[in-house]
Amino acid sequence: MNVLRLITVVFFSFSLIGLGQNVNQKDSVLVEKSLFEHTDLLAIKLKYSRKILKKETNDSTYIDSELAYKMSDGQWESFPLKIRGRGNFRRKSCYFTPLKLKIKKSNVKETIFKGQKQLKIVLPCLNETDKDDNVIKEYIIYKMYEVISPYYFSTRLLDIEYSEIKKKRTLVHSFKGLMIEDNSKVAKRLKANLGKRKYHPKTINNLASVRLAMFQFMIGNTDFSTTYQHNSKMIFINKKFIPLPYDFDMAGFVNASYAVVSQVGDKKLPIENVTQRYYMGYKRDYQLFKQVREEFLNNKKKILDVIEANKPFFENQRSYEIDKDYILDFFKILADESRFKKKTYDKAIKLN
Repeated sequence: MNVLRLITVVFFSFSLIGLGQNVNQKDSVLVEKSLFEHTDLLAIKLKYSRKILKKETNDSTYIDSELAYKMSDGQWESFPLKIRGRGNFRRKSCYFTPLKLKIKKSNVKETIFKGQKQLKIVLPCLNETDKDDNVIKEYIIYKMYEVISPYYFSTRLLDIEYSEIKKKRTLVHSFKGLMIEDNSKVAKRLKANLGKRKYHPKTINNLASVRLAMFQFMIGNTDFSTTYQHNSKMIFINKKFIPLPYDFDMAGFVNASYAVVSQVGDKKLPIENVTQRYYMGYKRDYQLFKQVREEFLNNKKKILDVIEANKPFFENQRSYEIDKDYILDFFKILADESRFKKKTYDKAIKLN
C-alpha cells in the first residue's frame, strides 16, 4: 500500500470514528430531552414550606420554588418554577400534599423538561413505613393501564429528596414519588380535545367505558366517576368520548392505610374494605363485556410482567407478593365466565 493510500485509509477511519462519536453525542442529547419515554428512576430535589403550601387552597395561587434533577451524566441541573397543592382529600388529610407544577418555557428549553408547561407530582400521603411501596403500587397501576388502553396518562417514577422548610430548621425527607403528564399535554399527544362538563353515561364510548370499569374492578377501585370526571378526565377523539383514569390511591391494589370505601351519594357501597372488588360500571351489551374479558385474558402475561418489572423497587417484598396475588385473583374470576358475569355484568348499573 503506497503512502498516499495509507493516509487516505487512516483519515477515512478516523472520520468514521468521529462520525460515530457525533451520533452517540446526538443520541445522548435525545435521551436527555425525553421525560416520559424511559422507565428509569428520575432523581429530583424539591424545597418549600409544607405549611405555606397547605395554607394556599386556591387552585390559581402558586408559590415560588425550585426543582433540581439528576442528569444521565450524574450532574445536577435546576430551574425555578411555581407550585401549588392539588387533590381535595390529600390536601386536607395528607402530610405530603400532591403538587401541581407550573413551568416557564424559557427556564427548561435545554432540559429534559422541554415542552412541559405543567406537571403533576404524586407524593406519599403519610410519613409512614410503607409510603414508598404505596407510590410504587400506584405507578404500577398507571403502567398496567397502558397495557389495556391506548389512551392513558404518561408517568415516571421519581426518587425525591424533599427539604421541608420550617421556621428554625429544614427537615429533609427521602421517598419515592410519581410524575404525571398534564391534562393539556395528554390531549395534545393523543390529538384530542379535553372535556369540561358532566357526561351522561350514554354519551361515552361503550367499549372504552366497559374497559375502564373492568380495569377499576381489577385493581379494586371504586373512587372514580366518568360522569362527574372524578379521578377521570374525559377526552373527545375520533368522534368518541373516552375516559382517562388517574389517582388510584384508594384502590384495593394499593390498600393504603387511609383508604376508605367509597360512597355513592349518601349511600355506602356494600363492601367492608377497599380490597373487596365491586363493579362500578354501567350495564351495556354483554358482548362488550365478553370482548373486554378476552382482552384482559390475552394481556394477562403483560399485566403480570408490569408488576414483575417493578419488583426491585418494593421495600417490602411481601407487599409485592400480596399485590401479585391480588391481580391473579382477578384472573381467576375471568377464567370462569359464569362467575365473571355474576361479578360484573349482573352488578352493573342500569342505564336510564
